[in-house]
Amino acid sequence: MKLLLIKFGKAWNTLKRDGLIRGGKRVGKAFFSMFGRVKSGDILFVTGGVGDSTLYRCHHVAEELEIHGFRCAVTVQDNPFLSGYADKFKIFIFHRVLYSPGVAKLISRIKEKGKEIIFETDDLVFDPKYLINMDYYRQMNVFEKKLYENGVGGEILNDPYVKVCTTTTTYLAKKLKEKNKNVFIVPNKLSNNDLEVAEKIIRTQISRTDDKIRIGYFSGTISHNKDFATITDALMEIMERFPQVELFLAGPLDIENKLNKYKKRIKQLPYVPREKHFENIALVDINIVPLEIGNPFCEAKSELKFFEAGILGVPTVASAMQTFKEAIDDGIDGLIAATKDEWVLKLEKLIDSVDLRKKIGEAVYRKSIENYTNINSKNTEFYDYLNSKLK
Repeated sequence: MKLLLIKFGKAWNTLKRDGLIRGGKRVGKAFFSMFGRVKSGDILFVTGGVGDSTLYRCHHVAEELEIHGFRCAVTVQDNPFLSGYADKFKIFIFHRVLYSPGVAKLISRIKEKGKEIIFETDDLVFDPKYLINMDYYRQMNVFEKKLYENGVGGEILNDPYVKVCTTTTTYLAKKLKEKNKNVFIVPNKLSNNDLEVAEKIIRTQISRTDDKIRIGYFSGTISHNKDFATITDALMEIMERFPQVELFLAGPLDIENKLNKYKKRIKQLPYVPREKHFENIALVDINIVPLEIGNPFCEAKSELKFFEAGILGVPTVASAMQTFKEAIDDGIDGLIAATKDEWVLKLEKLIDSVDLRKKIGEAVYRKSIENYTNINSKNTEFYDYLNSKLK
């Protein structure tokens, strides 16, 4: 009953946020995913949803592993056939899974057979003590909050049987190691289909003839209002000094009253399917990734917004978080900013120089291909560990 109420709460918020048609499609996709059957293989990813996190951490990682010879499948925790899959796989990776009776039954059967359980996370949602740092948590309805009250997957992570975790960043890896786990960092990567979509967009892109400079912010989820607010003053100064600058804001985002002054130069884009998402990124000249420095929930974020823009040759200015400082060679393939003055300075440099935008765009494109694609993945230590559990 608890799980049903949580699902209802999430569905209701999706409909409110995305509208009846677009939101209905997402809710329908989540519902029908429950009944997908999977064939036997080496590794089964069990996930709590069907959103972007599942796409990157289950479907994309599964593709990466299949490139390296593993047989993988993905299913949702609501699958009525879930417990029967204990017989069909040797390794089980649990991603953002709520501890339900069905999940408990599967885990019990896995333990009986002495098979491997891996805990996977791409956020700090596994520990409820960090929820105060999550901007969106305060906006959740009572049903959604039930999902987080014990941390998402906290029961699995704290199970002594579970010795290994996978995650996206060194920051998250450190938090997991504090729980005495062996941790493999498996960075987010672009799928083969993403590459095809990006190459098609680049090939068919029409050169613009206007003198506008478009700065894009692709928030992804409703949890980023507070992050965007950290650079409002910097953007106000940029908009005042450069009348040719326009803002493209994608995803569910509330604009502060300050920026309403420039609302004629601000275009808000709704949540869109993935291919359209890449098309929208290609429309901008500069990509921005503001995050609240010092907020643990923000520190845990991966660099995916950097390489999603990078695969299209769009340069990024990002907040000076550990993850982005590790990913970006400042001034070479991207720019890092920690203060308002730094944000203004870095944006100004890109606005003033088309040559600099092109130079950084070409560099980040190369880095995105080399470091953030499944086709070029090379996480040998992790592959070796998985192979040791399949013998």
